[in-house]
Amino acid sequence: MSALILALTAGAVVGLALGALGGGGSVLAVPALIYLLGFTPAAATTAGLIIVTATSLTALYARARAGQVRWKAGAAFAAAGILPAAAAGAAAARIPQAVLTVSFAAVAILAAVGMLRPADAARPSGGDVRPVKAAGAGAGLGALTGLLGVGGGFLAVPALVTVLAFEMEAAIGTSLLVITANSLASLTTRSGAASLDWAVVGPFIGAAILGARDGRRMAAKVSGPRLRRVFAVVLLAVAAFMLADAVA
Repeated sequence: MSALILALTAGAVVGLALGALGGGGSVLAVPALIYLLGFTPAAATTAGLIIVTATSLTALYARARAGQVRWKAGAAFAAAGILPAAAAGAAAARIPQAVLTVSFAAVAILAAVGMLRPADAARPSGGDVRPVKAAGAGAGLGALTGLLGVGGGFLAVPALVTVLAFEMEAAIGTSLLVITANSLASLTTRSGAASLDWAVVGPFIGAAILGARDGRRMAAKVSGPRLRRVFAVVLLAVAAFMLADAVA
């Protein structure tokens, strides 16, 4: 199968996840770039950030038009993660590739577990918002984005629900703002973007953008819990493959 077809297929899956769930797709992008398209882990994380930024921006626009973005709260949450994202992005190039692979697999497992949990299981009652915890969650999410090239929507959505007491639709929409800000911050400190294979990355981005639109439509027709379970199973399979490859 040609690299173009693989890039289009993988991009569509990533976009579907982002559009339907507000996260999870970026965790699939990096393994797809490594194992299907031959990128090194370092190049894959940089390309993943570019893909996530472009896809999240288009999805953010659609969610904003629907009134599903809390701009002030989202900006404050994202602001806490900008410096950690930039610092982690600069440090990522110095980390051995095997360590990046194992770390990414661990994050994929965490994402899968989060998707299997009930969406509102940990929502605080009575609008109990905890600013310090929100800042800590935002900083941790930014560091994860910078280090591993994941947007972190799979963590941002439950954090916004749990810490800021957002409804699920608002959490998904606002998470896209957080993802975009963190990804851009990390990209500013990364080198090597110009040396990426844009003949692969470009079609990947295009397919992801179109997939995100279809993902939003899918979310309106298929129950959220079912979608989350399907993507959780895929993430667990990806994590198992990456761990096996890292220790082989």
